[in-house]
Amino acid sequence: MNKNISKRVVVGLSGGVDSSVAAYLLKEQGYEVIGLFMKNWHDDSVTISNECPWLEDSNDALLVAEKLGIPFQTVDMSEPYKQRIVDYMFREYENGRTPNPDVLCNREIKFDVFMNLALSLGADYVATGHYCRKEEIDVNGEKIYRLLSGKDTNKDQSYFLCQLSQQQLSKALFPIGELQKSQVRTIASEQGLITAEKKDSQGLCFVGKVRLPEFLQQQLQPKVGDIIEIPNDWQGYKSFDNLKTFETYEDELKYLSKRFEYQPSDGKKVGTHQGAHYFTKGQRKGLHVGGTPEPLFVIETDVNQNIIYVGQSHNHRGLFRKALFIKEDDVHWVRKDLSLQVGDKKVFMVRIRYRQPLQKAVLYKVESGLFIHFEEPQSAVTEGQFAVWYDGEELVGSGVIS
Repeated sequence: MNKNISKRVVVGLSGGVDSSVAAYLLKEQGYEVIGLFMKNWHDDSVTISNECPWLEDSNDALLVAEKLGIPFQTVDMSEPYKQRIVDYMFREYENGRTPNPDVLCNREIKFDVFMNLALSLGADYVATGHYCRKEEIDVNGEKIYRLLSGKDTNKDQSYFLCQLSQQQLSKALFPIGELQKSQVRTIASEQGLITAEKKDSQGLCFVGKVRLPEFLQQQLQPKVGDIIEIPNDWQGYKSFDNLKTFETYEDELKYLSKRFEYQPSDGKKVGTHQGAHYFTKGQRKGLHVGGTPEPLFVIETDVNQNIIYVGQSHNHRGLFRKALFIKEDDVHWVRKDLSLQVGDKKVFMVRIRYRQPLQKAVLYKVESGLFIHFEEPQSAVTEGQFAVWYDGEELVGSGVIS
């Protein structure tokens, strides 16, 4: 008899191909599978087109559940979603930081509110269509869960789960983590699932077809400000790059992780914008300033003065930093047993945004938090985004860049 027969799994069916195949695989493995569609957003005033994306998606999810012969229902998560994700996003943008709603959505909604609902329905596990893997090991007689990157390195989504706890991982299943995307699509078409050819969803994990700037403009009032171009040979870079001697490693890292502070007089005005809080470091689109030999990139935003500082070319000195800092409260170890103590340093592979190739760096623990010191300078280190560190294939911890 199949050992999974008595185990009940709730699958978050999103109406996409990945979660559809996850549900199919679990059923094949003998689990009792229930499909739930999460409706996270229905403020129709901010969808840009007349399409109602969640209706189409929930309909696809329903058709998949019918095809697989599993029970299905839609659950409305819009209240907790608004409080925990949307309001948080607006606060962060207003303060000049760039949040990552997808990471938060997993920590706060899928593996918290949704997971609790699933467990209240008698589920043993919650499953999603994420490209990542989970492994159980024994450390000094204690069960520990490792979060591993997906086998399809091109689709690996472990980054988005970087804030999960051991408790959340213990109840999570990732059925497609061992597969390539192409294999997932093949299984879906062999099983005649309506989502087999469906394009991957883009955009925020909730607003469906809403583009971020338009979404933000609903809440954050536009206000015109200056765009100031900083030259690549700005004096501040020169003095920064001159070798200094530091008493301690911590002093050096404090120095290296500092933001550059510009004044309007450090450059020249090249245009205006609708609000500094709509822009993020490293951004190139949406500036609407032409006539420069090289494209302009945002190198810093000042929401207090409502100024955007830009520089020419993706190699502009103002884009690069060798270190970053994470406040103590924002440091999260998926593997608490591997966490660093004050004074410890260790080499990990780090990424500061989804899709970025892993970068070699030293993590150094201090009283007030954690420094990450990169071997190579990093472009567009962005406050509010998550830095995530790996040991081989294993995601060990993460934190909000401060």
